[in-house]
Amino acid sequence: MQRIYDFFRRHPTGVDTFWAVVLLVVCAVWIVADATPSPAARAAAVPVSVAMATVVALRRRAPERMLLLAVATGLAQLALDVRAPNPGDAAMLAIIYTCAATGTRWSSRLALTAGLLATPIAEARWPPEGEYSTIWTTLLQTFFLTMVFALSWVVGDRLRTRRAYYAQLEERAERMHREREAQSKAAVAAERARIARELHDVVAHNVSVMVVQADGAAYVMDAAPDQARQALSTISTTGRQALAEMRRLLGLLRAGDDAGGEYVPQPGVDQLADLIDQVRGAGLPVRFEVAGSARPLSSGVELTAYRIVQEALTNVRKHGGDGASASVVLGFGDQELDLLIEDDGRGGADALYEEGGRDGLGQGLIGMRERIGMVGGTLTAGPRPGGGFRISAVLPLRTGR
Repeated sequence: MQRIYDFFRRHPTGVDTFWAVVLLVVCAVWIVADATPSPAARAAAVPVSVAMATVVALRRRAPERMLLLAVATGLAQLALDVRAPNPGDAAMLAIIYTCAATGTRWSSRLALTAGLLATPIAEARWPPEGEYSTIWTTLLQTFFLTMVFALSWVVGDRLRTRRAYYAQLEERAERMHREREAQSKAAVAAERARIARELHDVVAHNVSVMVVQADGAAYVMDAAPDQARQALSTISTTGRQALAEMRRLLGLLRAGDDAGGEYVPQPGVDQLADLIDQVRGAGLPVRFEVAGSARPLSSGVELTAYRIVQEALTNVRKHGGDGASASVVLGFGDQELDLLIEDDGRGGADALYEEGGRDGLGQGLIGMRERIGMVGGTLTAGPRPGGGFRISAVLPLRTGR
């Protein structure tokens, strides 16, 4: 059934041509069967019927022209005494509907005017003749036939309004989609700029440590070779870390507005306890657990872990609602660092978490994905069974040696 409907939609002129042929056949039967008209009127009914069939066949391809043809044919009927009702007059209903639905505004108004005047003019041109024909029956007949033409225009105009409304909704949805994409790109760019600045601080701190160790090694080179050897080992380890962080830094775009300030070490997993105490002091109960043996990590991984927990707890405070509590589990594995942050609040739509954190603590899940992707980790986030929200992150370990 759907294939047939799709075929009709792809070939509207073919469908209209079929109905035009049907109408032409009915008109031919009417011309042959009706003995009332004069021979001249009978002969004139042939081109009139052909014209009306043409109106039906081409009504969707050229509605304005077909409306003018229908009006001209109706005037020819009056002049040539081709009495109504004529089966071909059904084409007038079709063209009125088409112009009201898809035609220009002037054609829609002309179609309504022609439809309202067609029946009264026809009744005046050919008054009803019969034993039971009175002025009241004539007026009643004229009223109902005029309403038929008017209803065809109303249905078409209603369809035009509905299509315009749906088109406006689609345009609005497309515009909102483009705006969301633009906002998402802007959020990603801003978060990358923030991460780049933080990594810049990390690398600068490591380089500062290397400079200090190198100066110390040069100072004690002759007097204390063992201390110099230890300083050189520290320089080697710190240099490798700085080089790894610099590679990540080069993969990000720096923002145009560089924030001033001295280069200081960024927070890491050792500062998570202070962060959680701060959150608890703000009124959010948080359970903190560390699984596995803690070990030194690269600055990038430590910073990423800290920011993930910070952003997740911020989202709980913003979207968890009254009475919500959270838990943070930090797990040290052989090759990876696991983070699990859960809450039992009412939670929020995913879009809120995606766009959350615009209070200076990141960009919600967008920022989390950017940070975790930078260190080669994975992130899973979504509603928790039984209520609340769950964020799970896996960060590959890069231990400092």
